[in-house]
Amino acid sequence: MKTPIFTGTATALVTPFTENGIDTAALKKLVDWQIDQGVSALIACGTTGEPSTMDEAEWEETVSTVIKAAKGRVPVVAGTGSNNTAHVIKLAKLAKKLGADAQLVVTPYYNKTTQQGLIAHYTAIADEGSLPVVVYNVPARTGLNMLPDTLGKLSHHPNIVAMKEASGDLIQITEMMRLCEDRIAFYSGSDEVVVPLMALGGQGVISVMSNVAPDLTVQMTGAMLDGDFQKAAGLQIRLMPLIRALFVETNPIPAKAGVSLLGFCENRVRLPLIPMTEKNYSVLKAEMEKLGLIQ
Repeated sequence: MKTPIFTGTATALVTPFTENGIDTAALKKLVDWQIDQGVSALIACGTTGEPSTMDEAEWEETVSTVIKAAKGRVPVVAGTGSNNTAHVIKLAKLAKKLGADAQLVVTPYYNKTTQQGLIAHYTAIADEGSLPVVVYNVPARTGLNMLPDTLGKLSHHPNIVAMKEASGDLIQITEMMRLCEDRIAFYSGSDEVVVPLMALGGQGVISVMSNVAPDLTVQMTGAMLDGDFQKAAGLQIRLMPLIRALFVETNPIPAKAGVSLLGFCENRVRLPLIPMTEKNYSVLKAEMEKLGLIQ
């Protein structure tokens, strides 16, 4: 296997906003807290970070802030995904210049493409060689599912190092792992199936939940890496109500609300997203209180 970028828990960070732009002070505090809580890596401007509503200067400011705040303590992965291959390559070059360790590249959305097109898209990005590529499959959001045979072919590329799999389909994930033959690392992109995916041989999770519960997420992935399946399964089950609350509305609406409840930032998302409904906010708050995350 190519050397994994991380094992355990990586947080797909929300991006704190003010009325006027990126709240860099809040973002720095969030990065420090995440690292203090034991996460193994950070994702800047993944889809949870709302990069689709940022201009390029804001994207650069966000990625740069996370890298500088991390100070080399954990790897930082920059979200470069786009439905424009040339734009991904441009962002990858910039991310490398800023000091990112890898790039997270979601499958193309809206214009989508064929499976052969996916191979061409990711091969072009990987051939450019700026940063190692973590492929990101999340068909519920993109409308496009990468099939196992496609990933199997891509896994031979030396610069494609991992898959973030968020289909939730364990049959598909198992087939992907079979065809990739340990050439790449697998990370769960769905908080509700972290333990099952790691039981199949996955290296960890790129998590939304760890925005609000990093220590518990780290405990869960750490238990799996240590072979303590009973502890890990217990945590997965215990955390399911929180996970449901974090996905009751479109991500990252609940995650941003949860981080604001922790006191790190304003509960501010950008249109077309809107803040969480009062009813769902109350449910999220109650679940966080049950777990001792807030008083």
